[in-house]
Amino acid sequence: MIARQELIKKLKGYFDLNIYETKVWLALLSKGISSAGEIAEISGVPRSRTYDVLESLEKRGFVIQKLGKPVKYIAVKPATVIEKLKNNTTTYAEEKVKTLSNLKETTEYKELQELHKTGIEPIKNHELSTSIKGRSNLYLQMRAIMEDAEKTVYLTSSAYELLSKQKIFKDTFAKLKKRKVDIKVMIADDEEEAKKLSKKLGVEIKSRPINARFVIVDKTELIFTIKPTNVHEDFDYGVWINSPFFTSSLAYMFDLAWASDSLRDK
Repeated sequence: MIARQELIKKLKGYFDLNIYETKVWLALLSKGISSAGEIAEISGVPRSRTYDVLESLEKRGFVIQKLGKPVKYIAVKPATVIEKLKNNTTTYAEEKVKTLSNLKETTEYKELQELHKTGIEPIKNHELSTSIKGRSNLYLQMRAIMEDAEKTVYLTSSAYELLSKQKIFKDTFAKLKKRKVDIKVMIADDEEEAKKLSKKLGVEIKSRPINARFVIVDKTELIFTIKPTNVHEDFDYGVWINSPFFTSSLAYMFDLAWASDSLRDK
């Protein structure tokens, strides 16, 4: 059996195998049960390497060694392999999440925080202005600066965006309310939608004809997006600015819009 190079390349990526592992597994699948010598001949993998490859595949659950002599190997069904890999991936992810969740309690994390603080203090405000690509990155940075807020968080968005990331915003708003941070949210949707969202997120939300997406924190930091939410998330694009001079001006206009009950009718 000579497997197509395109198939080998794709399976190698899907199953996280190297070239030799992929070729040996495919060769064994085509035969069902074979000796190392037969597999080497079919797969084109050097015989001296076939034993190591088979041992590696056996540990990962792709093949089973048959009892008896001569030693032969049995291919595990692809469906069984996929389920095993899915379970392994889930277990690994859960362990990784647990490790990352507990990381903040370690001395290593405190050292990281200290290093970041030491490195960022000499940077001037204008040097903290940067672009952010990708919607997931935007949300992460928005959440990060909001959670650091001490006095105020001003947010303009849409009902669609707030609902699509409801958990992020609801959890963040809850933390801020405990610290008595003033939260103001405006959406371009109608008053009825604003009331519904206000109940869901637990903060006051007003309807205003402002088609924009930005967050202002403590009137010093600002993240605003360049594109609307209907673009693909990979092409979403924003700018993060740490400039009290610029941001306080935008916060002033936000306050005017917030206070104006007649703005919606204009």
